[in-house]
Amino acid sequence: MARRRGWGGSPPGDDAEATRRIIAAAVELIGRTGAEISIADVAESLGVIRQTVYRYFPSADALMTASAIASADDFLDRLTRQVSGLGDPVEAMTEAVVFTLTDVRRTPHLGILLSSSYSNAHPEGMTSDEAQAFGMTMIRRFDVDWAAHGYDEPALRELVEYVLRTMQSFFLSPGDPARSDAELRRYLYRWMGPAIGAQPKG
Repeated sequence: MARRRGWGGSPPGDDAEATRRIIAAAVELIGRTGAEISIADVAESLGVIRQTVYRYFPSADALMTASAIASADDFLDRLTRQVSGLGDPVEAMTEAVVFTLTDVRRTPHLGILLSSSYSNAHPEGMTSDEAQAFGMTMIRRFDVDWAAHGYDEPALRELVEYVLRTMQSFFLSPGDPARSDAELRRYLYRWMGPAIGAQPKG
């Protein structure tokens, strides 16, 4: 009977559909609760056993990451508008970090991807393949001619890792009191800016 109730009585046709439905369930739960979820939470919402979800996602972190990335389109659109017209890599990255640190707290899925899920128990998540891929997606939307500023693919990936690590530090310790957006922008431009601008051209 439990088998018939699973998946709402309509089992997925293939693994791809199963993966999509698991992620959709996780996205819905995170959006409703604004908090991290467990494999058990998702399994219960789908009417399946935990082992079914584990077949597609080896851990809750893997599922959280997939859910965050699946929910990222709106954030990326807002970020793209925010940095539109900024062709200087220092200005673009500074503005992107300020915007992300502010906006992500209003976006549960991304907040979990970039902060709580990985800040404590799994700090390596900030430099996971998924987080790196998300970061690369972000910077490719900028109006920056990265090649003209000396950035090839390996350098861009190092830049993404550096910026992710910088953001993680602010999630872990935002300061007391936390800086305003204007203060944070000045701070990042002064200290992060020279590192970004140091990439040799040509």
